[in-house]
Amino acid sequence: MSAASLIEVEDLTMRFGGLTALDRLNMSVRQGEILGLLGPNGSGKTTFFNVLTGLYKATSGRITYGGENVIGKTPQAIYRSGVARTFQRSRLSLSLTVFDNILIGDYQHIQHGLVFNLLRRKAFRAEYEAYVEKVTALLRIFSPPLVSRLFEPVETFTMIDRRRIEVCRALMSQPRLLLLDEPSAGMTHDETDELMQDILQVRGRMNNLAVVLIEHEMNVIERVTERCIVLNYGRKIAEGTYAEITADPDVQAAYLGEAA
Repeated sequence: MSAASLIEVEDLTMRFGGLTALDRLNMSVRQGEILGLLGPNGSGKTTFFNVLTGLYKATSGRITYGGENVIGKTPQAIYRSGVARTFQRSRLSLSLTVFDNILIGDYQHIQHGLVFNLLRRKAFRAEYEAYVEKVTALLRIFSPPLVSRLFEPVETFTMIDRRRIEVCRALMSQPRLLLLDEPSAGMTHDETDELMQDILQVRGRMNNLAVVLIEHEMNVIERVTERCIVLNYGRKIAEGTYAEITADPDVQAAYLGEAA
């Protein structure tokens, strides 16, 4: 793996019976970049996220991260290695508070033991206060007004604030790679612009954080990404800057039909 690469994908194939969702995919994710992962519905984008995070085990191929192949590792092990994600549909616990939902993102470091929580009260209080400070710091980056609502249930919040909470939860573990699966889903154009600005601010403060973004809003891709990869039927058909991939005839055909 080259020094500039965080992830190297080699001949990655994922089959579901007779359906090939990823077909000998080769690509890389560079350290600190924002990479757009594009393609029509069903092109394999979310399947790639699911394989990378251990939800699916690839049929064949390799994903090299941190010097080792992560295919076959559990989602928990991949999470602990520094990969975090959001999902197309909200995975928040709506009845829990903002603080509770974000705290779940760092469960690997939370003291869960009964002895600690019941008998070591001073240590428990110190850990709790440290987490309140950490969650508050993340929320201040995304939306300072959320800080004053830290202990309100998530079900009372708008869609954009729920998305902010989800991204904060993913960032709680201080990942090296953040996977965002259609974060603008269900939001207006103005809300999407706000959220992307928030993400750019976070990335500016976490210089080594790489972000892979699945997004159908092309103005978002143009604005925030440094490089794009386009999939179609599980294969990579184009790679380059936004201007380069939108001018590619294969990309135009994939999105608009062969007549394009």
